[in-house]
Amino acid sequence: MKLQANFLCALTLFLAATFGTLHAQDNNVNTEFGVKGGFNMSNLTKDDNVDDNNILYGFNAGLYATLPISDFVAIQPEILFTTKGTEYEYNNAFGSGNTKFKLNYIEVPLLVRVNVTKNFNIHAGGYASYLVSSKVTGSGSIDFNEDIDTDDLAKFDAGVSAGIGVDFNPISIGLRYNYGLTTVGKERTIAGTTYTFPDAKNSNLTLYLSYKLN
Repeated sequence: MKLQANFLCALTLFLAATFGTLHAQDNNVNTEFGVKGGFNMSNLTKDDNVDDNNILYGFNAGLYATLPISDFVAIQPEILFTTKGTEYEYNNAFGSGNTKFKLNYIEVPLLVRVNVTKNFNIHAGGYASYLVSSKVTGSGSIDFNEDIDTDDLAKFDAGVSAGIGVDFNPISIGLRYNYGLTTVGKERTIAGTTYTFPDAKNSNLTLYLSYKLN
């Protein structure tokens, strides 16, 4: 599930600088606006270790714009509603079932997009997110559905993004990996002991579909 986001980010920025210098005066490209949505496979990671057995399935939806620098390079801002989190399955002497930890964000990615060919692009950059709601649910031996006070968690998340896209004008499909650089939990001190819970970062793989409106 984990892509080499840092490598793709560096590659994309290098290509953007190269193509942008060579083609900055090209005026045959137009700004695009559109809608997009997709399917999320999310998890929480600690020490850069992602357990693929704990994937939570969700979705994302929102708007995007493509602001060309040249035929080859564009800046792509987006604004999305996206679901993240993780799912744990348990089976022990006390019972069996699963627990889902759900995090809902308003997310703003800012990406550099490089059109490798007319129909294929790579993109990389960063994102910032604001936590709007969170809940924990369980099913199995014990059923529950409880909202979590967002004040008990980090309100803001930020990370890096990298992915690929294929364009079939006006529809595009793509695959993107987001890796959080901040912890989901908030640091707190109880009885002189400081800890962060959950002491983990977001990890999110998205398969998306977009539609150009103009």
